[in-house]
Amino acid sequence: MAGCGLLVASVTSGCFAEPSAMPTVRDFLIAWEVGNYKAAARKTIGADRKAVAEQLGQLRRQLDAASLRLGLGLPTQPGGTPAKAITKNGDNAVARFAVKIDLGENGQPWTYEGRMRLRRVDGDWKVVWDPSIIHPRLRQGMRLAVLTEVSARAPIYDSDDRRMLRNVRTDIVGVYPGQLRDPEKTLEQLTKVTKIDGGRKLDTERLVGRVNSAPPERFLPLLTLRHPQGVAIAQRMPQNSGLRVQTIWAPIQSSAAPELVGELGPATADRLQQVGAPYQPGDTIGVSGIQLLLQRWLAGTPTVRVVAQDPSGRNVQELRSWVGQEPQPVRTTLDSRYQNSADQTLARVPAAASMVALRPSTGEVLAVANNKLAGGRNLAMEGQYPPGLTFSIVSAEALLQRGLTKNTQTECPATATVGGQTFSNPGGRARGKKSLQLNFAYSCATTIAQLSTRLDTATLMAEAKRFGLGQDWGLTVPAFTGTVPTPRNDAEKAAVAIGQGGVRVSPLAMALVAGAVETGSWRPPYLLRSPQDPSSRYPAQALPSVATSDLKDLVRRSVFQGTARDAEVSSGGKVSGVYATATYTENGKEKVVSWFVGSRADTALAIAVEGHYNAAQLASTFFRGGIPATSAGAAR
Repeated sequence: MAGCGLLVASVTSGCFAEPSAMPTVRDFLIAWEVGNYKAAARKTIGADRKAVAEQLGQLRRQLDAASLRLGLGLPTQPGGTPAKAITKNGDNAVARFAVKIDLGENGQPWTYEGRMRLRRVDGDWKVVWDPSIIHPRLRQGMRLAVLTEVSARAPIYDSDDRRMLRNVRTDIVGVYPGQLRDPEKTLEQLTKVTKIDGGRKLDTERLVGRVNSAPPERFLPLLTLRHPQGVAIAQRMPQNSGLRVQTIWAPIQSSAAPELVGELGPATADRLQQVGAPYQPGDTIGVSGIQLLLQRWLAGTPTVRVVAQDPSGRNVQELRSWVGQEPQPVRTTLDSRYQNSADQTLARVPAAASMVALRPSTGEVLAVANNKLAGGRNLAMEGQYPPGLTFSIVSAEALLQRGLTKNTQTECPATATVGGQTFSNPGGRARGKKSLQLNFAYSCATTIAQLSTRLDTATLMAEAKRFGLGQDWGLTVPAFTGTVPTPRNDAEKAAVAIGQGGVRVSPLAMALVAGAVETGSWRPPYLLRSPQDPSSRYPAQALPSVATSDLKDLVRRSVFQGTARDAEVSSGGKVSGVYATATYTENGKEKVVSWFVGSRADTALAIAVEGHYNAAQLASTFFRGGIPATSAGAAR
């Protein structure tokens, strides 16, 4: 009904000059548009009507069209003279109509002018069938096809322009469409035997559409998988299914920081919903990390061509094309020396471990590492752990601004009650009255808890904000910036001050805290040079110089003499930092995370290990792994 209304409304004044021919043209176009091909064929002469119905139906199939719209007459330009939709010459007539086809790709729909000849037979008008009715350049024996030309995916580089993907044996699973006896059956079988990442499925309907629209004689890729996964799928298919496997070497696996760089994989139904048009089943797309986040940047968009071709596929006439966008490389700030050292440092840790290293003078992220026991999660940037006494860096800065100094004498009892809540030191040890510097170095939680009463809530929260916790860093890639709940009383304030009470941070967030102490300014991190991370344009936040000077001595003393002394290295510059463990509950289970947060020269880092582990010793291993004491790349 709606189609009839549109067609009738589109008839120009010239249509009504031929009332006897117009109903035939109108009914033919309506039946064709709604898919009643037999009804449309009954309006034709000059060819077998069954063959006509088949050819009309092939337009949608051969183009894998999302929609087809037909309109009698042609649109009239503003101020122009309406053109006649139907022109009569005795018992013959010519009708003009508009075709609008949505190919389901990015870009404008394909529109063109169609024409058909009519003849009056025994008083009734009939459409004289010719393939050119489907498209003016289509001739007998020709078919339409869609050619999708995909450029080679652009690489991801580290800071030294080294590619971060390596070639691995890869199975390209595909078909020659013209060789398939029953494309729908073959693709249904392929969907049944293919299980990707535990349950992701292929979109059978869209695969069928793509096979039908592809040139019959060309190999059409349907899946790109690590060898021998593709071979295994082919072996599970029935014999003579028509499925083919081509094994090649292709750069689909990350060579470093895989959780960040990401992986490539087949365009399953759910993944296609993520990346959107113009990607289709059979494409290899980013499925995680930067590869997914910057899919369009790295892959560009394909060039799509609609062609008419003869059965051999050798003679091809282009009817319409949409030029795609060229792929663009991604350049990161990751430094291979730091990344390799970080990976080696965590490789033998018998628990989930992660770390971030960065350049505090600029905010450049130099290494993002997660060991295998992290289970493919990017805990270095997205982990959410209680910081424990590493948060005392923030609290101590607030106290130093309130007038305390590193030499202020403070108590370190085994336990301390603040606001009705009892806090204790790690190991339950008391150290008596010592300078703030020494009690800080030996991780006196009770010292910080007691001193928190000298801070008002607003001051403590403002200090957390000054160190970037819980703020928007403007990174392109996902990162957890931290959560610092606003305390409602002295007990909660003391808990926050020692990194408990619902405080959560990521290793990246704490590496930035360490970097701020090292340089005297907090800078947001940035990871991408091209396309540029918005965070690289954010201004730095200077810390008060007097307080920060004393804070540097506190974190240095912790390594020189205190609980973080295992982070020290014998050469190459002094290490500063804090070692701590924190207990928390997750999914009803009690867990422990071990931390080292610190710096050396223009390198800041944070290490988190799920469980009891000497994270300070890991920092020493990292610095001894060829990391320079001064960063030669700081001026880049």
